[in-house]
Amino acid sequence: MSENAVNTGQQEDPRAALWPNYSPPDGLIFTHGKGSELFTESGDSYLDCLSGIAVTSFGHSHPHLVNALTEQASKLWHLSNVFRIPAAEQLARRLVANSFADSVFFANSGTEAIEAGLKAMRGFHAAQGNEERFRIIGFTESFHGRTIAALAAAGNNSHMQNFVPTDYGFDQVEWENLDALKSTIGSNTAGIVLETIQGEGGIRPVSKSFLQAVRNLCDEHGLLLMVDEVQCGVGRSGNLFAYESYGIRPDVMALAKGLGGGFPIGVCLSTQEVGQTMVVGTHGSTFGGNPLAAVVGNAVLDLMLEDGLLDSVKSKGQFFGEKIEQLIAKYPDAIESVHGQGLMLGIKCKVPNTDVLVKLRDNKLLVGKSGSNMIRLLPPLNISQEHIEKAISILDVTLAEFKE
Repeated sequence: MSENAVNTGQQEDPRAALWPNYSPPDGLIFTHGKGSELFTESGDSYLDCLSGIAVTSFGHSHPHLVNALTEQASKLWHLSNVFRIPAAEQLARRLVANSFADSVFFANSGTEAIEAGLKAMRGFHAAQGNEERFRIIGFTESFHGRTIAALAAAGNNSHMQNFVPTDYGFDQVEWENLDALKSTIGSNTAGIVLETIQGEGGIRPVSKSFLQAVRNLCDEHGLLLMVDEVQCGVGRSGNLFAYESYGIRPDVMALAKGLGGGFPIGVCLSTQEVGQTMVVGTHGSTFGGNPLAAVVGNAVLDLMLEDGLLDSVKSKGQFFGEKIEQLIAKYPDAIESVHGQGLMLGIKCKVPNTDVLVKLRDNKLLVGKSGSNMIRLLPPLNISQEHIEKAISILDVTLAEFKE
């Protein structure tokens, strides 16, 4: 039925024109947000500790980001990469200056950044005359996106379903199983991809010893190491990039989510050796690095690189974690452990995590779910101490509802 159709008296499902692949709560519609809060049309306020799944890194309607976007919107939205885009060039230089990388490729999302990285890993070996080195190893419980190659890299059956009929040149090994990893590496292996901190599979930072062992294996066998920091990167862990706390340097890294502060952007970063093989014609993106996205990405970096910001993420995360530990002691039948780094925290539940999420939402605190029966806390990086304490208070009241 078109929107101009005559009203027959029967109320049409407002989501009838959408694919049924999402299931948002009925009757909850947000009209605007400010800082760490979201507001409904009726004026109800919700404390947002999900941040669009780690996207709105500085909350809602941050004046610096709003100003950057609106100023650029009045000038130029889109050019295509057949012309130079100075704001994208500036953002690339800043990312390179603050990371291991020498060059970057701009896309529109995390999964596109992942795809670019996977393609570049294979392209690197092909450029060396080693076309047979195309297989890439991923790990169980991972999540790299929803495109075919990203699904194949993660190998998660619940996500792959019937969409991935072959392995597409990917192998999976058990998370942090070094012996299995060693036995999987072969003459056709091109590289290894992993999340520095797993997100969808459970908030699970990789151990320092394992990641260093992976780096050593890559060096030993001439493989490339790609880290997926789509969710855990851009300040979320308390470092600008999570890999920095592990004493290693990857060859490729995917970013997205928080870099745009709510505006779609994806970035694949690489060393010069990898990047220089992606010559004209090898890859592209219609919208990647467009003026709007690039200007907002630069504005996010302005805030991210302010003195003390990353230290505050670490201290807030530590405070949050300590308070959750107290709640674990208080409600041992409901929750059992807290995991993560910085302001990327997971609370492992003993009761169903869906029940916890719904009750928290009823009490005006928004969180997400994650694997291993966790709820996921991803508040804005600039969340106030007052709002952290409010979140803890709501968690306390909500967990009391599960007390036997």
